[in-house]
Amino acid sequence: MSLVRSIATVSGFTLISRLLGFCRDILIAGMLGAGGIADAFFVAFKFPNLFRRLFGEGAFSAAFIPLLAGDIEKRGLDVAREFAARAMSMLVLITGFLVAIIEIIMPWAMYVFAPGFAEDPEKFALAVELSRITFPYLAFISAVALMSGVLNTLHRYAAAAAAPIILNICLIGALLGLAPITETPAHALAWGVALAGVAQFIFLVIACKRAGFAIKWQRPKIDDRVKLLGKRMIPGMIGAGVYQINLLIDTMLASLVSDGAVSWLYYADRVQQLPLGVIGIAIGTALLPTLSRQLQGTDPAVAMYSQNRGIEIALLLTLPAAVALGVMGIPVINVLFERGAFGASETQMTGLALTIFAFGLPASVLVKVLAPGFFAREDTKTPIRIGIFAMVLNIVLIIVLMPQFGHLGIAAATSTSVWVNAFLLGYLLRKRGDLTFDARLLKRVPRILITSALMGAALWFAIDMFWQNDATSITRILIMATCVCGGIAVYALSAQLLGATSFSELKATLKRGKPTAQE
Repeated sequence: MSLVRSIATVSGFTLISRLLGFCRDILIAGMLGAGGIADAFFVAFKFPNLFRRLFGEGAFSAAFIPLLAGDIEKRGLDVAREFAARAMSMLVLITGFLVAIIEIIMPWAMYVFAPGFAEDPEKFALAVELSRITFPYLAFISAVALMSGVLNTLHRYAAAAAAPIILNICLIGALLGLAPITETPAHALAWGVALAGVAQFIFLVIACKRAGFAIKWQRPKIDDRVKLLGKRMIPGMIGAGVYQINLLIDTMLASLVSDGAVSWLYYADRVQQLPLGVIGIAIGTALLPTLSRQLQGTDPAVAMYSQNRGIEIALLLTLPAAVALGVMGIPVINVLFERGAFGASETQMTGLALTIFAFGLPASVLVKVLAPGFFAREDTKTPIRIGIFAMVLNIVLIIVLMPQFGHLGIAAATSTSVWVNAFLLGYLLRKRGDLTFDARLLKRVPRILITSALMGAALWFAIDMFWQNDATSITRILIMATCVCGGIAVYALSAQLLGATSFSELKATLKRGKPTAQE
């Protein structure tokens, strides 16, 4: 399966998941708004997800996939299956122990995770209660991450990419079905998170079995390969998870700003997660196993080609998305969330945050594209150094900007630090000779920038001419849909005319298999 086709598979299912996520967040915004109850749930939801992205999707995947790919290519499926089983048993043991410890110390952990909540005893108690319900999700979803890594390494991307859809279905179902019988809608959502972890785990177990790679449970045992996996996970926890750690810092400090700040940043981040997930996570998911297996071969030029195409596709899709969200931040939030308990002031605060987050969106995607260049070469130490520097910069910028700009200063600090992270990753890859920009990439990047600017100008003109915040809901939806379709048309046409991309080339790539280095 070609890299572009793999990305398209992951992107398609991720798009479905993100759209369902929007439906979920629209329901949450209408029922919870952006006040204290919403803040408490979002903290409870982020708590296990932070550890999930560090242990599961971040550190574990970055260390596990290259090792598994090497076993498959050089030692065969039986050895790879045995390694996966041992890794699974250790992962479940470690995450299960972590869940038990955090459940016990949850009140003290909340002082670290959301220190500002301590000023409101009811809000603090609710956040602790909800977090205790959601945190077991970590153990199940970490196992899901391992099985997703197995399937991705086997180039079976569909099931792993579809698993997040289950989470959104469970949350929507919980909000509609459980909310009437629970203490608050936030309690229903928390139970939905816990149930989603179990459902995703069962779904991936079945998918692995169908792929001929059933992972049988065995007693935890530490051998040399498991030790190597653990050794490589430690730096990867920061190297691959710096973006999530930045979000944790944002949440901690946002809890000190004002009531609602956590929710404003959450809703803004959720909107930017659509392009970040559909593009960045999809490319990173497909690129890591692809590079890992290609680097095990005899022609490193093929891996270099894949890295260049990953960067090209990322910029082709992310730059226009960033420009669009930057231009239309407030109108987008207005259409998506302004109803029920979510009013005009919440729209203004969230929309401005989205505009600032949009500035960092291309960098967030580039981090997803560039990090596999280190992980596939079994280097997890370099990203940790870059990650530490980016985190320190983020904290310093928040301290400088937050007193004057509030939650917008937090968004600006996050966007700036992620650009520094992306730049340093690219710089070090190039310095080592592991990343050389080919002629096609150098030719197309300036054209993608020009094309994105043309689309942004068209959107700016359309919003200025036709947008009305106080229009009826259906009118605002129609105007937004027209602007989005018009922006896509402007971008697609100008991209084709200026040579930023070639539709016939993309179509042909989707149909064929592995690329050659000469393409």
